[in-house]
Amino acid sequence: MPDAIFAHPRLAPVYDTFDGHRDDLAAYLAIAGEFRANTVLDVGCGTGSLAILLAQNGHPVVGVDPAEASLEVARSKDQAGRVRWVHGDVTALPALAVDLATMTGNVAQVFLTDTDWAHALQSIRAALRPGGHLVFETRRPERRAWEEWAAEAGPVTRDVPGVGPVEQRLEVTAINLPLVSFRHTYRFLADGAVLTSDSTLRFRDRDEVEVSLAAAGYRTVDVREAPDRPGREFVFIARRAC
Repeated sequence: MPDAIFAHPRLAPVYDTFDGHRDDLAAYLAIAGEFRANTVLDVGCGTGSLAILLAQNGHPVVGVDPAEASLEVARSKDQAGRVRWVHGDVTALPALAVDLATMTGNVAQVFLTDTDWAHALQSIRAALRPGGHLVFETRRPERRAWEEWAAEAGPVTRDVPGVGPVEQRLEVTAINLPLVSFRHTYRFLADGAVLTSDSTLRFRDRDEVEVSLAAAGYRTVDVREAPDRPGREFVFIARRAC
């Protein structure tokens, strides 16, 4: 089940405001151009920030996400109806044969077990044309991002369009490497409502990811720095083997 921040109808509309300016998306748009990708699949598209950007730049895009509340936000931003939005799990994708598949916002880390991760990679591979590319980011475990989260727990209050002021707090709830769990608490100042969202991410090192890609039928083409977060994340570029 998707986390409440993505799936709860009251929390999904606040996500973009707290997520901030998406400096990471320009790199994905550039990669689409670098590999001359036409059609793109955005896995875990959430509220649609990348999918809409790609569509605005002329790419036919399919965005898939298991959280209907996030897709509702995405559809509201896609006034021109350029993106094909699919509600569901990545393992239930229709036949697509796209040129490029993306996973931004550390979506790759939400697959906690080896089995779930392998199934996700295999499903994305099936959605790619032969020779198509998969691009995704994942945090470097050695940077111990959870320590920064604990030091910057908040509270942070922001004015959410159409909602009003909302306060956010972050708490790291468990560290059982390679898994790290945390909780966001949101207080809606207009009516005092308090909602929480619990999340767990898996931190995989570079070798583990490359081995998993090879096992799922990909060849790792490159491993890059995230331009907006140098030294903090890996950006994997993998090619589907024919």
